[in-house]
Amino acid sequence: MTVGAVLLAAGAAARMGGRPKALLELGGVPLVLRQLTALSRAGVDELVIVLGTHAERIRPVIEHLPVTIVRNPRPEDGQVSSQRLGLGALSGNVDTVLVALVDQPLIDERDIGTMIRAFKSRTDDTSVIVPRVAGQPGNPVIFSAAVREEILQGDVTMGCRQWRSQNATAVMSFDTDNRHFILDIDSPEDIERFERETGQALLWPAP
Repeated sequence: MTVGAVLLAAGAAARMGGRPKALLELGGVPLVLRQLTALSRAGVDELVIVLGTHAERIRPVIEHLPVTIVRNPRPEDGQVSSQRLGLGALSGNVDTVLVALVDQPLIDERDIGTMIRAFKSRTDDTSVIVPRVAGQPGNPVIFSAAVREEILQGDVTMGCRQWRSQNATAVMSFDTDNRHFILDIDSPEDIERFERETGQALLWPAP
């Protein structure tokens, strides 16, 4: 099974005062590098990252890596627009697609591997797998190449979530108590909560 991954990192991060969440550091490593490393080590064959508002600040951190960098010229159009650009940048060789978010600090290669294994062992009528923790859906999600094609053939408002809502019987929840899948960072309050819950600090890079 050939796996492609799209990492979304195009947002403006308005609730962070316009600072790029991708460059928040955990253990001295920017989140964007942590995510790309996790995806690569988990055996992802193709990597695409979608940048947007903060592309010029993020690009120098990752341009040495074997990853396809796509820039969304209109990130204000929302996450679906970035997702569709990323899906379109993957080659036609992938059997499976994983879509990840850059602002999930604790996602690691084991978590990615767990999702890949869950997809490999899915039932025949399952096309999408979503992690679920205590009833709450999380990320990353993983789906078939056929779903990718259906999304891209849909109109500009069609993303993975919209496809899932229209094809609920083809979606399986992967139930787990691993909170990595539902922990993301959207605001300064989330940073403080993360530190309280994990005992680890998320720090902005030095100017």
